Amino acid sequence: MQGFIINLNRVKDEDLIVSILSQKSLDTLYRFYGARHGVINLGFKIDYETEASAKSTIARLKDVIHIGYSWINDYKLLRLWQDFLGLFYKHLKDSEDIGSFYFDLVEQASKNWDKQNPKRVAVEAYVKLLEHEGRLHKDMHCFLCSKKIEEDVSLLRAYLPTHEQCSHTLAINKKGLNELFENKSSLFLSNTEVNRLWSVLLEGL
Repeated sequence: MQGFIINLNRVKDEDLIVSILSQKSLDTLYRFYGARHGVINLGFKIDYETEASAKSTIARLKDVIHIGYSWINDYKLLRLWQDFLGLFYKHLKDSEDIGSFYFDLVEQASKNWDKQNPKRVAVEAYVKLLEHEGRLHKDMHCFLCSKKIEEDVSLLRAYLPTHEQCSHTLAINKKGLNELFENKSSLFLSNTEVNRLWSVLLEGL
């Protein structure tokens, strides 16, 4: 199987509880520490096997092979990637049947991560996630005052639209936001606007 590591918890000694986003599920597995084991980290894509344990309800993670990204040695890209991937654990940890959407979304993002500003990749992926979950608010009425938004739009967590004067946050130009919501493209957004959307994204999926 293949999957992305979206959470790591250290337990006794150097053992780990590892949460992996696979093509069909979110797997929580136990990894025993061993000198022969390769290093694994948050955000890594791995090929792996599982083995049932008679002593625990958590299966064991075994035969791990790290599937590297072409950009894996770029610390800035890796750090942003880990921030992005870590959000998925909190969002999906209580889900049972998650299908392949989230794996496919992360897989596509990993391929584009070094081809453009990675924050743009993340923001575009997040809009796809919101639409998939039925949470993308294209109707431009202010979440705080309920009145229609005629000018540029400020966004809160989950990209909820508000008037700039209601939320007192950076406004996003309406043309750029429409392109993002309709075509999942940040083409008409400035880097400043993308940085704002990235910071909102980091508040949680």
